Order: sequence, then structure tokens, then C-alpha cells
Amino acid sequence: MTFLLGTRLALPFRNSNYGIYAAGNAISLIGTWMQRISIGWLTWQLTHSGLWLGIVSFADFCPVILVGPIAGAAADRWDRLQVVKTSQVVSLVQATVLCALTALDRMNIWLLVALTAFQGVVVAFNQPARLALVPSLVTHAELASAVAINSVIFNLARFVGPMLAGLAIVSSGVSASFAANALSYVAFLLALTRVSVDRTDVAPANRRSLAVDLRDGISYTARHPAIAALLVLLVAIGIGGRPLNDLLPGFAATVFRSGAGGLSLLASATGAGAILGGLWLGHRAETLGLTRIAIRASVGGAIAAAAVASTDRMWVAILAIMAFGFCVSSAGIAIQTLVQLSSDRGMRGRVMGLYGLIFRGAPAIGGLTAGAASTYFGLRWPIVLGALLVLVACAWTYRNRAQIEAAILAEPPGPRDERS
Repeated sequence: MTFLLGTRLALPFRNSNYGIYAAGNAISLIGTWMQRISIGWLTWQLTHSGLWLGIVSFADFCPVILVGPIAGAAADRWDRLQVVKTSQVVSLVQATVLCALTALDRMNIWLLVALTAFQGVVVAFNQPARLALVPSLVTHAELASAVAINSVIFNLARFVGPMLAGLAIVSSGVSASFAANALSYVAFLLALTRVSVDRTDVAPANRRSLAVDLRDGISYTARHPAIAALLVLLVAIGIGGRPLNDLLPGFAATVFRSGAGGLSLLASATGAGAILGGLWLGHRAETLGLTRIAIRASVGGAIAAAAVASTDRMWVAILAIMAFGFCVSSAGIAIQTLVQLSSDRGMRGRVMGLYGLIFRGAPAIGGLTAGAASTYFGLRWPIVLGALLVLVACAWTYRNRAQIEAAILAEPPGPRDERS
């Protein structure tokens, strides 16, 4: 592992709890990406509509807008490990139902939207608990590397999952991809049974009301100069940049005329670029340099997205979308690392709940808007306009970079420095 990741990136694996968690999470995420790609392809098969692609994307991401802040407050009150375990059980049931309905030819677009929205609710509760759990599995010195590793794992799954989904769809149909995802949840559940958490690192039981916790979390996040500004940039990336992923089935089918295999190649190229971004950024130790990286990578991602939308050549699109994956991954890792390190330990669940709201909610709005716009203006223009939105946000963040970096310097780290 050290040979593959390098010394600094391999440090979190000294903790067996993190190593077990990361292995199980990797398997589960591969299944998740298989299902995500398969849902997009099934949506296109059922409707041949960019609008419906946007609606399904909205159904996946929208629940976090309503549930995310509440889930974040709950993550500061409940057993985070148990929340993650429960969410995997419920997700296993959802994937099994998807598989059965598709295999029996009983699936329609409304059922697909409903099941996607249901899974969105599950993920909304799972995400803040999962993100806040990671600092309990590593030391403070290893946290930045752990965040980068999580991104590498996520994007490795984004690379492998679509390829496996394409093979499954071509050889056995969409239902086989859903079945593989169900099995991946079983593997993660088995891994989680072997993970133990140091309870002294979890915030003590809070006797105040959930509403008060929720209010305090929102107030803390909104008033923090670094966290608030970084989340604004994350909003722009989510609304303006990430909808490209949701419209890939349409690009593969109508622009590049390459079918499910082409969709698999495009999605895997995004994942490959993101893996490279995670590996590159994971070796950096300078916290303040991450602010500049977040801005520059966001600019690069916007330019790459516009390039994908501007070409008719598949090989150009593959190279451009690989660059897009690299830049968006680098920006996302930089933003999440800065938010994690700047958050007080007792507020981390709530801050990451709001982070999760933006990370999933902004693409929901962007995906729905881009999908609807594609019905009237085609697939290209919504992506180009979204890229312009990201560039505007980058310019604003660049003007405020000194204030952001000063706030990061002034904020003491939340997690403990050493594990006893």
C-alpha cells in the first residue's frame, strides 16, 4: 500500500479501524457507481429525455436539501457508526427492489424516480455521519491524508464502477448491475462489524433540543469566514459544473453516438482523472496552499467542462472529461479538507451536514436546471453557462482569499492530535 500511495498517503492505514473501514467502503462505492450509471442508462432507455435525466438526478440529490441539516445535527448526538450501519442495511433493501423490478420488467420512470428519491434520503442521513466518523478513526496529523484517500477511493470506484456497469448491462442487463450493488452493501456491513470507535472522540450526548443544535450549527457555519466562503465556491461547482455528469447519457447517445459503452468510457475517464487528482493532492502538506488549489482547480474544471460540450469527437471529450475529473476532484478535496480542519469537533457533524447538503443538493438543482434547459437549447449550452457560473464564483473567492486563509490560521484544530 505504501508503494502505491506513498508514505504520507499511507499513514492513515496504520490504524486498523480505518483500514477495515476504507476497504469495505471501497467495495460499497464501486457498487454505488454501478447503480448510479445504470439508473442513468435505464432512465434514458425509458424516456430518451434530457429532462427526465435531470429529474432523476434531482430526485437523487434533492432529499439532502430537506434532510441534510437535520442529519448533521443528529450525527453530533447519535452513534455515528450505528447510523452508517443502518443506512447500509436500508440501501441493501433498495438495491434489491430495484433489481427485482427491473428483472421482472415492472419498472417505469415513476417507480425509478421514487426509488431514487428514497435512496437520496438514506444517503442524506448517512453522509454527515460517515464524514464525521473519519476523524474518529485517525489522528489529527493523518486527517488531511485520510480525506484525500477517501476521495481516491470514491473516484477509483467512479472509474471501476462504470466499466463494470457497462459490462453488466451489455452482458446481462441493467438488473445485474443492481444485484452487484446489493452484494457490495453486504461486504461493507461485514467490514463495519469489525470497526470500533473510540467513544472519547465523539461529542458527548447533548441534552438540548435538536432544533437548538440545528440553529447553532447553521449560525456557526454561516459566521465562519473560511467555511462559509468555501461553501459558496462548492455551491457554484455543484450547480454549474457537476451537472455534466448527469447529462453524460445524453451526450453518449446523441452527441457521440456511442451507446452504453461510450457512457461507460466517459464516466470512467472522469473517475480516472479524479483518482489522479486525489493522489496528487494527498501528498501535499501545506494547508494554506489548499485555498489556491481549490480556486485554480475550479477554473480548470470549468474550462474542461466547456471543452466537453464544444466537441463532437469522442477522444477529445474523453481527454477533456478526464481533466474535468482531475480538477473537480482536487477542488473538492481541498474544500473538504479545509472545512474539516477548520470545524470545531463538537460542531463537525452539523458542519458536515451542511457540507453534504451543498455537495448533493447543489448538483440536484443544477442537474434539474440543466436537464430542463437541454430540452429547449440542447445538451451543450447548459454546460457552457454552468462553466461561466463557476468562473464567476472563482473570481469572487480569489478576491476574498486573504480573509479565508486568515480565518483558517486563527481556528484551532478540532480533533485530538494523538491517539492514546
